[in-house]
Amino acid sequence: MAEDMTIESYLAAGGVLSNPTNVPPRYRAELMKLMATFVDSELAGAAGFADIINQGPGIKERIAAAKIVLEKTDNADRVLKIMGEFGANTDRYANHHPWTTRLDRDADIGATRSEHDMRLAVFNYPIEGWEDAVVMNLLMSQAVDVQLAEFSQISYQPLAEAFRDIAPIEARHGELAVEGAIKLIEQGKVATMQVSVNYWWPRVAASFGAGATDRTSALRKLGLRQLTGVEMKDLWIGKATEQIAKLGLKAP
Repeated sequence: MAEDMTIESYLAAGGVLSNPTNVPPRYRAELMKLMATFVDSELAGAAGFADIINQGPGIKERIAAAKIVLEKTDNADRVLKIMGEFGANTDRYANHHPWTTRLDRDADIGATRSEHDMRLAVFNYPIEGWEDAVVMNLLMSQAVDVQLAEFSQISYQPLAEAFRDIAPIEARHGELAVEGAIKLIEQGKVATMQVSVNYWWPRVAASFGAGATDRTSALRKLGLRQLTGVEMKDLWIGKATEQIAKLGLKAP
């Protein structure tokens, strides 16, 4: 970085940072928010799947669910360590926290976060049974794929690298969902699964936010965002629609 260049100008020009030293306050705040949202969503997601492991119809399905729980928790820990380098109180994650807390099934909170943590709104809704869990994982995995492709390009190098390492792990969770969905389709569960698609579709879509362009512009200058929320949601709609169509299901 040139001596007469501010960190903000450096980031706006596509520069990258590699340690917490001299990070601008706004940058630190936005980076911490991004990390907290990911960590809290992974832990809340893992807690939700932990509750349905024993509802798996067979040993293979239960192993898949347990694998997802383990790996989501490990992914959260990887990003949590980076948060700790910025002075975050990581001990609170080791203490009891209501990760299993869920709203009523028919609650409608849009993109509003939990009062307890920074999890995405979708992780405030309860999973009802194995078929519902498979569908939720199927749709959310496509959303995570879009989000991680975006986050893997951010200007804070250690976090971008962590997200690049996490991306194939999360992609495998999506593959497990597809495998589970195919088996359910073969068992004649199409109607039940379509009900779950109709339920989870708008809730997963809300994960991309309202897509305020002025906020995206500010984040883009910091190297923390490329696409708007709307652009990311459109990518997800395309991927998810194609995925479920192969299973004989329809987007609502």
